[in-house]
Amino acid sequence: MKLFLPKQHGAWAMLTVPFLLGMVAGGFNWLQLPLLIGWVALYLATYPLILAMKKRKIRFHMSWFLRYFIVAVIFALPVLIVEPFLFVIALMMVPFFMINLWFGKRNKDRSLLNDFSAITAFAISGLASYYLGAGYIDELAWSVFLLAILFFYGSAFFVKTMIREKKNPAFRWISWGYHVIVVGLFLATGAWVVMFAFIPSLARAIYLYGKQWKPMQIGILEIGNSLFFFIILSVGFF
Repeated sequence: MKLFLPKQHGAWAMLTVPFLLGMVAGGFNWLQLPLLIGWVALYLATYPLILAMKKRKIRFHMSWFLRYFIVAVIFALPVLIVEPFLFVIALMMVPFFMINLWFGKRNKDRSLLNDFSAITAFAISGLASYYLGAGYIDELAWSVFLLAILFFYGSAFFVKTMIREKKNPAFRWISWGYHVIVVGLFLATGAWVVMFAFIPSLARAIYLYGKQWKPMQIGILEIGNSLFFFIILSVGFF
């Protein structure tokens, strides 16, 4: 049976990198593995759910939603029962999930605000994996959360300049300005490792602007850039 999967290739990095960063920074716990499976399944469930809310092949999409959601419950719920504080972290995601549903139902999935909402929810998963490893939420946990947001917000800006906003010069300057400010911030504070992790994002935002790249190529590039970001920060955590 062929799985029904989202078409946004770059979203996989947004989904997994914050969780894995939390795992590296907070330490490994076996409970992180079933929670990760449940987290991925929950993400997969949202895709057919939003399509069903748009009244597109409702029975087909709801059947896939239920399949993924059941998997999410099977793997994630036992972890939440063992670590009840995770329910608090899960509740933090709810408003952003509702925002995604609101935009999806109105066929505004590509809205930048919708992207920011999804990225923020993804970043919260880093708090969950960090908590399972460390047993608490501290400044480092929030740093993982913030760094994931800063990185993937930049990714959202870049993708927009390459596809939907590629003919909008104002948006180009917004994207470039954002990347310059983020790198400059870490340069000014002496966070050299973090700055280095963000350098490729700045370079590709400027160099690739105006290039005719297909969405799949852009998605693959963002996966590679996210992998670089993850590796550099992971080294920095040790």
